Amino acid sequence: MLARSAAATLNHLLAQSGWALQRLEKFSGKTARFDIAPFSFAFTIQNDGSLSAAAQDASADVHCVIAPSLLPRLALHDEKAHAEITSFGDADLLAEIFYLSRNLRWDAAEDLSRFTGDIAAERIVQLAKSVQQQIRDSALNLSQATAEYWTEERPLLAKPAHVAAFVHQVDRLRDDVARLEQRINRLTLP
Repeated sequence: MLARSAAATLNHLLAQSGWALQRLEKFSGKTARFDIAPFSFAFTIQNDGSLSAAAQDASADVHCVIAPSLLPRLALHDEKAHAEITSFGDADLLAEIFYLSRNLRWDAAEDLSRFTGDIAAERIVQLAKSVQQQIRDSALNLSQATAEYWTEERPLLAKPAHVAAFVHQVDRLRDDVARLEQRINRLTLP
């Protein structure tokens, strides 16, 4: 049941951008399995490029294992998160799946316009984006202020420059000790 709901959601996204369905048509009949602990989803690509829930025992042409902790990063289109996905199988299909995951976007205004009208939907989406940006900016400002407080006002954290200087001094001391040890060995040898 969960796989059917996921397939319906993905089909909605694919249908919003017709180019995505056309790209998947050439893989019709192939099955992709996604393991996102504790869930496992398998989808078979149909002739029109849409997806249907595959049978539980269906053989997968590609298999992707995604850690649940990667989901927020993938939703924010973090490129490094894609590299952390374990995947194997048909290389062409995997490349297409990763391409779609990077480029497929939900058109929230399109869906919202059915209930509110086009203009209101666009304004609501713009408002949501500006609120999201304000939250990001506030979080960044808070983290920078906290870091400055703990490095300047109440030095609990070391500044990167201080750590680098300390490491350089330790390296120089190690080299000096090694040279001194060599001198001592030369003086004590008969």
